[in-house]
Amino acid sequence: MVTVTEVPAAKLIEKLKEELKKNEEIKPPAWASFAKSGAHRERPPLQKDFWYIRTASLLRKIYLEGPVGISRLRTYYGGKKRRGYKPAHFRRASGNVLRKILQQLEKSDLVEKAKRGRKITSKGQKFLDKVAYEVSR
Repeated sequence: MVTVTEVPAAKLIEKLKEELKKNEEIKPPAWASFAKSGAHRERPPLQKDFWYIRTASLLRKIYLEGPVGISRLRTYYGGKKRRGYKPAHFRRASGNVLRKILQQLEKSDLVEKAKRGRKITSKGQKFLDKVAYEVSR
């Protein structure tokens, strides 16, 4: 059986994005096209389906790293804030975007709350393994 670890991440996220678009519970909020994805960004995301790409990436990250909280995810998706002639500093990603995505994933029973953060459910693991199998073919 093929798992998420055995397929290229970029191809898996691309296929997951298409599968998540079919899910009724996962929809970008009205403000998603105007909001930046973190303090380190200068503009909102340019991709039309940014919400689904971030959701797919987040689902893969939770699958691989077990129970993971918002704080660690904010650090993972953060980046350098360019401050002109001053040295750049690291800034964490937007917690609201990640929180809303995780709430939608919980609603669709792909992720559940654990003692320390969120973890993948058996339904979510089955979904990801099925998509990984399709990517490997």
